Amino acid sequence: MTGHIRRCPECNTYTLFNTCQKCGCPTVSAHPARYSPEDTYGKYRRMAKTWNR
Repeated sequence: MTGHIRRCPECNTYTLFNTCQKCGCPTVSAHPARYSPEDTYGKYRRMAKTWNR
């Protein structure tokens, strides 16, 4: 347990564990990526956003 809040992508519950206590699937960080004015991966993020439409 790391102490940072995490979210289960399957059942959308929040937890502090690396695996969801309800469904047992792995959890992901609930926080967005840190802002950087350089935005080194911005090009790829924008390309992925247009592909998902």
